[in-house]
Amino acid sequence: MKDDILVTITTVTLNSEKTIRRAIESVLNQTYSHIEYIIKDGGSMDATISIAESYKEAFKKKGYGYVIVSTKDTGMYDALNQANNLATGIIVGNVNSDDFFEPNAVETMATEFKTNEFDMAYANLRVITPKKTKIKKAKIKRFLSSRHWNHPTTFVKRDVLLKERYKCQSMYDDFDLMIRLRKQYRVVVINKVLSNFVFGGMSTKKNIKDVFKRIGIKMSIYKENGYRNPVYFLDTFCIELCKFFFGKK
Repeated sequence: MKDDILVTITTVTLNSEKTIRRAIESVLNQTYSHIEYIIKDGGSMDATISIAESYKEAFKKKGYGYVIVSTKDTGMYDALNQANNLATGIIVGNVNSDDFFEPNAVETMATEFKTNEFDMAYANLRVITPKKTKIKKAKIKRFLSSRHWNHPTTFVKRDVLLKERYKCQSMYDDFDLMIRLRKQYRVVVINKVLSNFVFGGMSTKKNIKDVFKRIGIKMSIYKENGYRNPVYFLDTFCIELCKFFFGKK
């Protein structure tokens, strides 16, 4: 099967010099040949941009498109919206600056799209915590929970992303987008590990006040999308407490 589908990968960054190399190299080392990679920086004051620029020749040799943009944004999801505006691929995936793809991630998603065209697809995720590594499996169930979905493995049609924008309202804009897409678009799940998530980002801060704030945010997202069953509160409460207790170093 020819690699005839252009896939865009995005990474949004801000002062990511400690981890950006691993994310970049996970894109550079993909087994798929038709990739466009967009790094959207928010104005880093460290060596992030110079590190990214040092890979230009390597991406050129691989035949990948490689774009580095450093402009102001209001946060991660505004940066993702800006990066999606620049994308020219048919489907778009994102790798965070402190995470990294499996080598076959793009090939797997492109092959799935060509044989089973989707609007959104996601797969299993390897979660790396300070104490252990585990696999978080992707599922499609009537009960909508972040337990069954993995944003770092999510690929979406570019046209859909340009229509259904991140709202730039909270740290759970990705969760809100997932719920909206699940209700309106064709979604598939792939039973393979395609990405690696390093536990400890903005959704895993170890402050009990932040935990209850995140619970409130997720519940407001559920309600805005028409999900008001109290079971969603219990599910969210358990997820956030697990992050708080088991994500500690």
